[in-house]
Amino acid sequence: MFFHVRDLELRAGRFDVERPAGTIEFLDPKLTQTSPLYATGTVELVVPSIGEIRVRGHARVRMEAECDRCLDPLKYPIDSDFELYYRPVSEGSTAEVAIDEGESAIGFYQGDGIELDDVLREFVLLTLPMQQICRENCKGICPVCGQNRNHVTCSCESAKVDDRWAALRSFGK
Repeated sequence: MFFHVRDLELRAGRFDVERPAGTIEFLDPKLTQTSPLYATGTVELVVPSIGEIRVRGHARVRMEAECDRCLDPLKYPIDSDFELYYRPVSEGSTAEVAIDEGESAIGFYQGDGIELDDVLREFVLLTLPMQQICRENCKGICPVCGQNRNHVTCSCESAKVDDRWAALRSFGK
């Protein structure tokens, strides 16, 4: 569903959508949508002179990812409200520009408006934790035998080696 700035100048847009699992591409092979994504809300032009758009709504979906330490599957239910702001990308600007703290919470769009699936993808990705860990005390995978230390107690010993002195070990031989 596309919301054109020209239409938003006349009146706010509304959405009430269901996106089946696999419809939205999350660009992370470890992240999977395991239920339909339901979203309702409004899209409105808040600053017409610069084309700033606000998207407010509520989304509900279940996501699954791999634990970053042990690779076990994790389930992330998302059921919350959101409010995201977007501004158009400046035309002809190729130089990097410093932004203030308020602008760091604003997304950008190109063209004549925004695509709702892009907004929903961004909301889901912003909601997930940066480091995906199954539990606080996850032991991870053994670097020697490759077994999940949460399920198996291995007897592997990983000796710490300081490679900075490796060249000197062969010097006296």
